[in-house]
Amino acid sequence: MNDELLQALRPLSAPTTAPGWNHADISTLLGNAQRRPAAVLLGLRDSVDPRLVFTVRTDHLQSHAGQVAFPGGGMDPGDASALATALRESEEEIGLDRALVTPLGYLDNFETISGYRITPVVARIAAHAQLHAAPAEVAEVFEVPLAFFLEPANLRRYVMDYRGHRREMVEFVHGRHRIWGATAAILQNLLTRMGRA
Repeated sequence: MNDELLQALRPLSAPTTAPGWNHADISTLLGNAQRRPAAVLLGLRDSVDPRLVFTVRTDHLQSHAGQVAFPGGGMDPGDASALATALRESEEEIGLDRALVTPLGYLDNFETISGYRITPVVARIAAHAQLHAAPAEVAEVFEVPLAFFLEPANLRRYVMDYRGHRREMVEFVHGRHRIWGATAAILQNLLTRMGRA
């Protein structure tokens, strides 16, 4: 796995419980209400050219329908940690066998306009892991080479008006998939921690 990436991660022994790196921005919209804990898995399929695993959420979901996302979701009372949440959700959403996952570290927390505080978990996924979409939540599973995100020209910046607030946003477009919102922001945090953004 890329040494540059590994050095950019927070250690597994020290997951952050701090507010998201975008807390000030989200607080202008939501105030300082408690955020609901959640976690996502940035799973890198192990190969010479590592690929990040993404999902496309089904169109009938109440929130973020049809959007590209990392596997993940809200923390359940039985989840011991953000890592446990990310592994459970990945098993439920894409059939990922946790025995084929090697956790590597964490990124900075990210807060969403829907009121979650997401802990991104970065992990290696075995090359032979079989993934399949759980149709109740996931319409598609696809992979994008990590190298695509490391190419500066592929990071697109724009400004969006949301409830009267101008918000600076980022997105990536890979083939027919538009990666934006929280998913793109989490990728931007990875690039920032790697010194690439």
